[in-house]
Amino acid sequence: MRDEIASRVSLAKGPHALSIPGPSMAPERVLRAMHRPSPNIYQGPLIEMTHSLFPDLKRVARTEHHATIYIGNGHAAWEACLANTHSRGDLVLIPKTGSFADGWATMAEGLGLRTEIMDFGNRGPIDPAAVGERLRADKGHEIRSVLMVHVDTSSSVRSDAAALRRELDAAGHPALLQADCIASMGCDRFEMDEWGVDVAVTGCQKGLMTPPGLAFVFYNDKADRARERADCVTGYWDWRPRTNPEVYFRYFNGTAPTHHLYGLREALDMIHEEGMEAVWARHAALARAVWAALEAWERDGPLEMNVRDAAHRSHAVTSVRLPERGTELRTWCEEQFGLTLGIGVGMAPMGSPEWDGFFRIGHMGHVNGHVVMGTLGGIEAGLDALGVPHGPGGLSAAAKALAQA
Repeated sequence: MRDEIASRVSLAKGPHALSIPGPSMAPERVLRAMHRPSPNIYQGPLIEMTHSLFPDLKRVARTEHHATIYIGNGHAAWEACLANTHSRGDLVLIPKTGSFADGWATMAEGLGLRTEIMDFGNRGPIDPAAVGERLRADKGHEIRSVLMVHVDTSSSVRSDAAALRRELDAAGHPALLQADCIASMGCDRFEMDEWGVDVAVTGCQKGLMTPPGLAFVFYNDKADRARERADCVTGYWDWRPRTNPEVYFRYFNGTAPTHHLYGLREALDMIHEEGMEAVWARHAALARAVWAALEAWERDGPLEMNVRDAAHRSHAVTSVRLPERGTELRTWCEEQFGLTLGIGVGMAPMGSPEWDGFFRIGHMGHVNGHVVMGTLGGIEAGLDALGVPHGPGGLSAAAKALAQA
């Protein structure tokens, strides 16, 4: 009888842990900053606070150029950057790894652009040399932009933006290099100006630790020159009125997202108190701990990291293959342990048997050693409870990696 009762005990009560690749856990400091009455949107402290956001956002993107804020998510950022740099009928080259490049391509096609996808699968990065060969073949410079996803959130593949810029330069090609940094900014090292990226986009809900609702577009003067011929742009998406406007409401083409701005201000303070180099180092150390545990578990059993080469893995998210049992493990972790893991987005058709064979571990934003160890402990408990074969020593390997960080 006692064993029967114990088998029904849930350990999920108490603080819930969210280990998905966005939205990431919002810090208490951010939530407290947002918990306030609505402010005056015409004058006073909100105005000055908003002005202070842009230089600090540019410090995160590592750019001296322009920054804009849109009310929206990553899809809004995709549309904003495309609308400001393209005319209908333009050709964009999309080197794809994982699934989020498909979403950007669909967005481009919806604006009347032509898309050419170079598919590099979902287990390794974009091949810069192959992209360079395609650019050199484009003698008439028909390609107007190269749209690359820096970190694909579905596959956890990280590609090399600087290498793509080198290929563009070597080919003497004038196309813009546009980078989706939605999963990576504030987690993986990204150097917009140093790497020669013309446009970078991100959202507030991952490395920037703010509840979903804000999208950011960073662009340089070359990208702004493309705005001269862009016929996709509309009044709302136009980045020029939003950049250093004389009238406050033009920052947002209407009412400001007031409480999100207060949360973002606090999140940026936290990032810069820690320092960007330290933020990147923390994410790298925590990622290595996750990989150490997974490497131990995968020595004996079906579990396998999606990206085999650590040099091409994101420091923000790790995609894991667990054939047939990924959904089962996620369900156990949530219902019995109070731990939510990410679903396997885009790795197999939804509804197919293969779809159940993936899960993702988010380790981005407001995370530290004990958060990661708790997540890994929940996964190991789930593997044990479900009888999934796995190698021993996962938690010990992660602890050792953190001890050596």
